[in-house]
Amino acid sequence: MRFGFAELKPDLVSLQEVIKTSDDDQAADVLGEEYHLLHHPLRLADGQGDSIASRWPIIADHEIEVPSGDGAAESLSSSLVVEIDAPPPIGHMMLVNHATAFELTREADRERQAVVIANYVEQHAARASHVIVAGDLNAHPDASSIRYWTGAQSLNGGSVCYRDAWDARHPGEAGHTFTTGNTLTATAEGGEWELEPGRRIDYIFVRCNDHGPTLDIRSCRRIFDRPMNGVWASDHFGVTADLSAFTPTGRPAPWSVSEADRCLAGVPTPPRERAGSGRGSRR
Repeated sequence: MRFGFAELKPDLVSLQEVIKTSDDDQAADVLGEEYHLLHHPLRLADGQGDSIASRWPIIADHEIEVPSGDGAAESLSSSLVVEIDAPPPIGHMMLVNHATAFELTREADRERQAVVIANYVEQHAARASHVIVAGDLNAHPDASSIRYWTGAQSLNGGSVCYRDAWDARHPGEAGHTFTTGNTLTATAEGGEWELEPGRRIDYIFVRCNDHGPTLDIRSCRRIFDRPMNGVWASDHFGVTADLSAFTPTGRPAPWSVSEADRCLAGVPTPPRERAGSGRGSRR
């Protein structure tokens, strides 16, 4: 994984189930010293939890409690949201590291978790030019929680819209990120996933305004989807996307705030292109 990230050189990294203890910082070991790192303080007994890495300064962070459901297995019930001071033309942005309930039977919990996070973003999005959600959402694209994120259905009388980076560049392609083709998946949790048929459950979403995404999704692909010297990086494949603040015709992409809101927020008009890269992955 260290070699893969060194080759990829992402600007933003969203990690789930990485170890952070007083003696071990897995994200730092994998990424090196070029990143600002933020670790969610809520972690399992072995140090597993969510972390975010950014080449640009992290200027604020927020821990959002999400409903975990009654009788759920040991899990993390909080998501990590950071505000990042990216250089022009990207500007002030938000990155959401959202990892949801993994059990197949808990889609109702994933719905509630999606609504809580999306509502929080909507309440604070006026501060940001762009919002990216990147994480292990544990649901296939037709699940209600994912359809909510992508604007295909409402939940609890509300709706949002985010562009799914994989679907934008590979419409109709399966793009499985959790599959027994990966031997770590087949043997995980005592082999209980051996009958898993394969699903796409790791995502990068770009928030939309009324007309479309506020960043152009130039490319999206899976990463760490092959073993190196017989060793898999993770039981999930990662996802990476190249994002641009300009449209294919060279115009500035439509930002998430109006011109009036942009002036009030002190957000500069983008003068030139600088592509950002986002990634949702497990360790």
